[in-house]
Amino acid sequence: MTDVSYGTRGSRGASLFKLVAYSLIGIFVFFVPVTIAGKSTIPLDHAATALSTYARPAAVVFVCMLILYGAFAPFVQGTWRTNTTQMIFSLLRVLGVVLTAMYLFNVGPAALFAPDMLPFLFDKLVLSVGLIVPVGALALGFLIGYGLLEFTGVLVQPVMRPIWRTPGWSAIDAVASFVGSYSLALLITDRVFREGKYTVREAAIIATGFSTVSATFMVIVARTLGLMGSWNLYFWTTLVVTFIVSAITARLWPLAGMEHPGDRDQPLPTGRNRFQAAIDAGVEQAAAAKSLPETLRENFMDGLRMAAMILPSIMAVGLLGLLTAKYTPIFDWLGLTLYPFTWIAQFDDPMLAAKSMAAGLAEMFLPAILLTEADVALKFTAAVVSVSQVLFLSASIPCVLATSIPFRFRDLLVIWYARTALSILITAPIAWLAVSMGWLG
Repeated sequence: MTDVSYGTRGSRGASLFKLVAYSLIGIFVFFVPVTIAGKSTIPLDHAATALSTYARPAAVVFVCMLILYGAFAPFVQGTWRTNTTQMIFSLLRVLGVVLTAMYLFNVGPAALFAPDMLPFLFDKLVLSVGLIVPVGALALGFLIGYGLLEFTGVLVQPVMRPIWRTPGWSAIDAVASFVGSYSLALLITDRVFREGKYTVREAAIIATGFSTVSATFMVIVARTLGLMGSWNLYFWTTLVVTFIVSAITARLWPLAGMEHPGDRDQPLPTGRNRFQAAIDAGVEQAAAAKSLPETLRENFMDGLRMAAMILPSIMAVGLLGLLTAKYTPIFDWLGLTLYPFTWIAQFDDPMLAAKSMAAGLAEMFLPAILLTEADVALKFTAAVVSVSQVLFLSASIPCVLATSIPFRFRDLLVIWYARTALSILITAPIAWLAVSMGWLG
């Protein structure tokens, strides 16, 4: 990193003002609860709720357009033929369109119209995701577009190598995932890996340890489980648990055995301490950033594309997961492998907890869907685990397999299991403590 020459882009003071002012706006939208009409939640959630409540017909039309685009764009663009995984999920998205039409026109078997099937998927999840992700993408322009990402990345460099066995600049991936999305983080990871700046092991640790769902998706999980009243507790617990689990799995098979010729860390610029270097990085990004309208437009379009890919998958994979959980023993069998950990966690119904957590492999929302009536400690644990497990079949696993990182599907299943088990053991004591202290309930 070098000293910044700002030229026609404005003075250092103006760039520093953008760094501070725009970052504070992003932090306010994502992390500061505001009470409106007796409901205390973050402004992003208030905005999505207002749209779905007061403009529901327009919101339904908007979401349906996204579903149609997400389902048919891969066939128009030819990306559905990229690999077997893309073929399967492209077909599942088409199924998502069919299921959406069936729900809206009230056509199909009565079992699909049970309150916890298509109505729940569309009204509680799809509608929320379809609104929150694009609106959240706008807010992300303030949070990651004007230097906060780079500032944070430089500050936490000293802890990355000893704790997570990754180079300092991987902090940007970690922050990008939590405030952006796993797709954004994986895009960064894959690009840096192809440039030779990550070893195979480093790229694999980052892709499976940091590239989780974003804060906007966490809002949806929290809303589904009635945890928005404890949003900050939930968010920061999830961040801490996710990174603790990532530090542990980085030292376990299969990640620990992946190719790693040697460390490639970069030193601080000569004559600059860490805080000065962090400020320089943030100001440099603020100075080089595009105008606010252009940044908002690009982020909004990215949010639309991301929502379009995810919405039909939620309808299809979500329904298949719910039907599988309700009418087959598959998740019971998979849940048995997690039962020892939910039993140690002392949940009232450890088998229900294990089965529901196991369903997260299919779709990260499924534990939230299956545990809406559970006690608050289990709901809190499920909300954290559904994010900290990182890997799920409906979206993140296909994204990871689409990168240049040499993963085998078996490796991802092993990592998912280890992350889920560790997340349960680490989160449960926090949940019980929060209940006893009155922070949850």
